[in-house]
Amino acid sequence: MTRGRTGAIGIYMKSFNAISIGLFVFLIAACGEAPRTNVAPTGNAPVTSPSPPAQNLAVAERPKKILDEMAGRGEQDSGAPTITIVEPKADSTVTSSTVRVSLKVAGDLKGYMPHKDETTKMGNHIHVIMDNQPYEAYYEIGQPFELRNVSDGEHTLRVFPSRPWHESYKNAGAFQMVKFTVRNGGSDATKPTTTLNGNTIANANTALPTESKEMKRSMGGAIDMKRPLLTYSRPKGEYKDDEAEAIMIDFWLLNAKLTGDGGEYRARYSVNGGEPKFIDKWAPIWLSGWSAGNHSVKLELVDKDGNLVDNGGYNSTTREITVVK
Repeated sequence: MTRGRTGAIGIYMKSFNAISIGLFVFLIAACGEAPRTNVAPTGNAPVTSPSPPAQNLAVAERPKKILDEMAGRGEQDSGAPTITIVEPKADSTVTSSTVRVSLKVAGDLKGYMPHKDETTKMGNHIHVIMDNQPYEAYYEIGQPFELRNVSDGEHTLRVFPSRPWHESYKNAGAFQMVKFTVRNGGSDATKPTTTLNGNTIANANTALPTESKEMKRSMGGAIDMKRPLLTYSRPKGEYKDDEAEAIMIDFWLLNAKLTGDGGEYRARYSVNGGEPKFIDKWAPIWLSGWSAGNHSVKLELVDKDGNLVDNGGYNSTTREITVVK
């Protein structure tokens, strides 16, 4: 009986050892198949690339390049150019999809006059804005400027003089605005509104592809010319090389003063939906620290408590820009 029990125990111990060895081998094999996401192959870069550094924007000084350009402009930047919109006339009705724009520049010019230097492709110019779309630069006011394929309905035209680096003059009389109506103009809704040279200045149809994502259907909006109005000017388009180091935010104010100028309004801006910041004196600012890529810039007019001051939807504007580095 004792020998029988001893034999049974021996068989049991052999079976247990076999199971233990099998389990140990299984665990070793399983561990050998574990993911190696944190181990880099010999001689190669890490498998997981580091995230790009976060964008850290900061208000910067006026760029030296602009200061140098100002130094060579004589008294122009202390001038006070004024604009008169000759055509289209205020509250006029145009029975054509082609609308002629005619402007007159006067005032204390101190040498200021719109003109593009063909070598640098820069120069003084007028910012022409149809409805709340990105502006078109008008360099030669002695030459025709037309809006083509303008849709039927009420539209708003805004103009103001600018320097070669797109900083606006902010003196009294520099900004002008008119409303006009196109009736039975015969525009083609499948095409955008362009200037005489073919540049897109507005969009008659939300389904149309445009060079600016924010260019929605272009209408005048219920704008009140006696209420506070912020007109977005810059930034716009593409920035590269040294232009991308510090990018200017600039705008025009009508019927409003900012708190730093003794008024009750503030200009609020944000980039890529980030933390809102404020401009309390009516002057351009430059922001440095931009990363390469596409960015959205939102600019708004708000009261002292941070509430949006509405005026036909024009006091809150977002533009898309591209930074190339």
